Amino acid sequence: MFSQDELIQIIKNNNLVSESKLEQVIAKVAQDNSSLERSLIEDGLTSEDTLYKAAAQYFKIPFISLKGKLILKSVIDIVPEALAHTYQIIVYDMDDKALQVATTDPFNIEIVEFLRKKTNLQVEVSLATASDIAATMRQYRHSLEETEFKDFVSKPEAIDDLALIEGDKLKVMASDVSVIKLVDTILEYAILEGASDIHIEPEEKRLGIRYRVDGLLRNVMGLPKSIQAGMISRIKILANLKLDEHRVPQDGRFRVETPRYKMSVRVSIIPVLHGEKITLRLLNEASSLLELEELGFFKHSLDLLHRHLKRSYGLILVTGPTGSGKTTTLYGMLNSLNTPGVNIMTIEDPIEYKMVHVNQSQVNAKLNYTFATGLRSFLRQDPNIIMVGEIRDTETAEIAINAALTGHVVLSTLHTNNAVGAMPRLLDMGIQPFLATSTIGLIMAQRLVRKLCSHCITGYSVDLSDALKDMPTLCSERVINFLSADGSNLADILSVKTSVLTLWRGSGCVECGNTGYSGRTGIYEFLEVKENIANLVLARASSAELASAAIQNGMLTMAEDGYIKALRGVTTLEEVLRTTQEHV
Repeated sequence: MFSQDELIQIIKNNNLVSESKLEQVIAKVAQDNSSLERSLIEDGLTSEDTLYKAAAQYFKIPFISLKGKLILKSVIDIVPEALAHTYQIIVYDMDDKALQVATTDPFNIEIVEFLRKKTNLQVEVSLATASDIAATMRQYRHSLEETEFKDFVSKPEAIDDLALIEGDKLKVMASDVSVIKLVDTILEYAILEGASDIHIEPEEKRLGIRYRVDGLLRNVMGLPKSIQAGMISRIKILANLKLDEHRVPQDGRFRVETPRYKMSVRVSIIPVLHGEKITLRLLNEASSLLELEELGFFKHSLDLLHRHLKRSYGLILVTGPTGSGKTTTLYGMLNSLNTPGVNIMTIEDPIEYKMVHVNQSQVNAKLNYTFATGLRSFLRQDPNIIMVGEIRDTETAEIAINAALTGHVVLSTLHTNNAVGAMPRLLDMGIQPFLATSTIGLIMAQRLVRKLCSHCITGYSVDLSDALKDMPTLCSERVINFLSADGSNLADILSVKTSVLTLWRGSGCVECGNTGYSGRTGIYEFLEVKENIANLVLARASSAELASAAIQNGMLTMAEDGYIKALRGVTTLEEVLRTTQEHV
């Protein structure tokens, strides 16, 4: 694209960043050997659109926004996808005289000349942002199987028993150029689609590939069974795992780095009926930590959380199933507490985000370095704040509670379905009720729901009485009081219970891949351990009794939190129902 000197001049000409802040960022990128453009955008000092519009003005070329632009297949295919990725260029329109081209590098004469000779048309170049180019690339992806693999995946007879293949032969299969390209392409497509996980699943007669995008699995393609051994071996080599071990689970990791992204890939392999199933978790190393304010908390919930984070001791628990965003929330809390005056230590499995000035330690089961042993050692390191990735057993729970009792702020997660289930779960682990109520100040539960695409959101009407059949707490007193305090006329509509209600959905567009959704946000419930809750815990009350008391205290349930967000057009009621599984 443009050089760092040109970028600095663009910023100064348009007063995009103050002189002092710009000098700080330049010094930082020089030390880290990172990108000035990426640092400015990731640190929130300027937006990508603002920067590129200023660059277009500086270079005296047009700026084009590709957001929501649907491109004819015959037009976009003028530049093959591999070439488009290499040169970051998109043909987005044409007529009988000229091609309209968007790129991040308008001064690449080579590709412009190539297009002119190929089409015998003039080439009119505009500057576009890197994220616009990346998003538009998705329009190439009509069929991954057809576009990428038809030419190099052969289909010989399937091998009956992959475990019988010798290690040397597996190495040869994994080194095959077609297998290497296959794995690289599946990874690249997943990254560009924003997938969080890749599932490679052996079936009787084929190898299935699925991506998890915005929390939902989607089928990508099926591969011939003959490719299975080579593909699994290739991933084992990347993750430094044993090639000839097929009987027990293996875990590893590797990194994928290109000029466009840096990803850490966690590998989990388990034996299944028809071979070995692989799950690849994709973690973006370049993504910045989210602030608590960006996680979807309502103001009263955020104020409650900040109040407990300011305490000098105590335990805060985040609960929910795997994949519900608990770790991201913990990192958001640490981010708000991370100041020069405190010593923060974490024990994690694995370390998902790297944090400056935070002492992060990773569990290692092979060396018997567990959450409990790490936490016990932490107490000799003079910490102020401790983050435990997960409380899995009685020993970890006891040490965490003792740490909270002795003047430490402890943050951790627990696998329960809701906030009120955390206390009974800890008591089942053998924790004494008086210890739990003395140390735990706040328990929160969460789920992730898909957000409506802002480019294709549309309203529609439903009869409120019909909606209540599936959502019994849609018109709860707490939801109505919340909306009323917020000054929303929705409170009046919900109070009537016979009115027509306006809801929201995504009609589907290029930006969201025709799903109607783009990105995810959290829905939450907060259980503050007040006196009446503590008394119930001491009496070993049931989860139902705790839930009743918490609701009397004014707790919004996760479903109610989700309904309010759906009524405001953040998500859909169907998405809230799917996630919380509330029913009559």
